[in-house]
Amino acid sequence: MPELSLQNIDQISRDIGRQEITFSHLLDDLIDHICCDVEYEMQSGLDFTSAYRKVKQKMGARRLKEIQEETLYAVDTKYRHMKNTMKISGIAGTVLLGFGALFKIQHWPLAGTMTTLGGVILALVFLPSALGVLWKETHNRKRLLLFISAFFGGGFFILGTLFKIQHWPGAGIILTLAAISGGLFFIPALLISRVRDQENKAKRPIYVLGAVGVIFYVAGLFFKIQHWPLAGTFLVLGVILLCFLAFPWYTWFTWKEENHISVKFLYLIIGILLIMVPGALVSLNLQRSYENGFYLNQAQEQAMYNYLYRNNTSLVTRNHDSLSYPEMEQLHLRTMELLNYISDVQIKMIQESEGKPGEPAVSADKIKQTDTGVEIQYGLLSKPFHPAPVNDFLMPECTIRKNIDAIVNDYIDYVTSLSNGEDLKKFAGILATANYLPSGLPDRPTSMMTGLHSLEFLKTCVLTVETDVLRSIANR
Repeated sequence: MPELSLQNIDQISRDIGRQEITFSHLLDDLIDHICCDVEYEMQSGLDFTSAYRKVKQKMGARRLKEIQEETLYAVDTKYRHMKNTMKISGIAGTVLLGFGALFKIQHWPLAGTMTTLGGVILALVFLPSALGVLWKETHNRKRLLLFISAFFGGGFFILGTLFKIQHWPGAGIILTLAAISGGLFFIPALLISRVRDQENKAKRPIYVLGAVGVIFYVAGLFFKIQHWPLAGTFLVLGVILLCFLAFPWYTWFTWKEENHISVKFLYLIIGILLIMVPGALVSLNLQRSYENGFYLNQAQEQAMYNYLYRNNTSLVTRNHDSLSYPEMEQLHLRTMELLNYISDVQIKMIQESEGKPGEPAVSADKIKQTDTGVEIQYGLLSKPFHPAPVNDFLMPECTIRKNIDAIVNDYIDYVTSLSNGEDLKKFAGILATANYLPSGLPDRPTSMMTGLHSLEFLKTCVLTVETDVLRSIANR
């Protein structure tokens, strides 16, 4: 019967050692069992390499780990309890989250309760028990950072998503902690564990490239959820690195090394799809919800403006034959001058965002003239969240902003002179530009949609003040 050399036995021992078999007696038994199987296969005339490959193919990639898990399950009561808890909590939490999402979409009752229970079970029961099981099976101190970072990253992500769905305070902070745990600890720890694998030295650059791509993609998705700038840039970089560089490169290496499609390769494809497709759908849904929320507010503000405009115009017209008509007409003219100036500022902001630097666009299709004045077609704007227009027109140090403040203050003085002196404080409070426009350097860039909405709200307040003064004049 053929016998293995010491070099052959060392190779088998190293391979089994990489499987993280922690039971010393089980490790010796497995080495002895595999050596006997290899020697048996060598009896048919195979060399060691072919016989060993055949034995590994018969066993499968996880058979040794399964033997250890079965052994632990049989002899270790604590491990058995942890594994049962992990299985039950994983199934229960996932089912509750799934039904919670379905009930949330259908607007059925108990959606929040099921979503909360599912998230709490996964974050506070499943993940700790899974961490305990992993440590019990490996006892690998080199991978301790990987396990702990996965635990914290996964827990923070589940809880942050739960808080975001339930609109609870602190969601942004928890998601930030999840991104930090995943991007700065988990992915680097996973990369280090892969780089240490001596059998895959040629794939190390691929692992590095893939890890960087995942970090960019996760950062982009996180920035998208938080509505921070550069989200699109990070997402595009992540997709390029993962789908157009790392994945084709890995496929090429796998094609050279293996004659069949391995389970790992299938899992890799599924994993990339699970990252990209939900991420793209979440980003698209967030962007659409984010924009639609602004468009709805703008539409409501425009409807209120149109109502007040027509109401005030009708009020002036109805008093055409009264002695107070000249005064009311003059007030209406002054109001129109102020509103037209604010509308001109809105048009200039849109032209700047739609054009190139230093070349404002005409954007005639984005601006519609109606009987109430300018009406902006917000849904047609190509860059509705561009921060430059607010910085160039509405910040306190800008010339346009100073002109708005001066004109509004003159208008306050004028309408106060037409009414009781005690109305000065009321009008000054309603029309104070600092209540609507930036009063200092903001913590983050302000989008054009926010600036346009603030100006539209200011115009509505001007019409509200005019309504009050017109009625006061008419009732004298």
